[in-house]
Amino acid sequence: MTDDRVTRLIEMLDDLDADLDETIDVADEIAASGDRGALPRLESELDRAVAERNSYSRELLGGVIASLGGTDRLPLLVRASAVDLGDDQDGLAAEIVDLVHADPKAAQELLQPLTRDDDLAVANRADWALRFVP
Repeated sequence: MTDDRVTRLIEMLDDLDADLDETIDVADEIAASGDRGALPRLESELDRAVAERNSYSRELLGGVIASLGGTDRLPLLVRASAVDLGDDQDGLAAEIVDLVHADPKAAQELLQPLTRDDDLAVANRADWALRFVP
């Protein structure tokens, strides 16, 4: 059951002593499940990770959300990525670029409005992501 795995993933992300490989395995299982019903909870946890300035959780949850939600989740991921948590964001950036490449037309439609966002960091991040539209 995906909900049990999501609960387990959240517990592991909150546990500083959780095994890294096991945490990644659980995240990969959720992503592979295809269960879009898990998205609201995962998205809520992504918001919490950003609010708590937890870059590790942001990266891991962003990847799971990208896998399950696809291009439709670009605005959420760009907004999460726009918050400077002091990390390099390699994983989250790669997820955003992959989603843009997966459906360039939809990506452009979703990202273009964000370039006019009141939050300049979001607008800049959307501009950055649009550079990857072929």
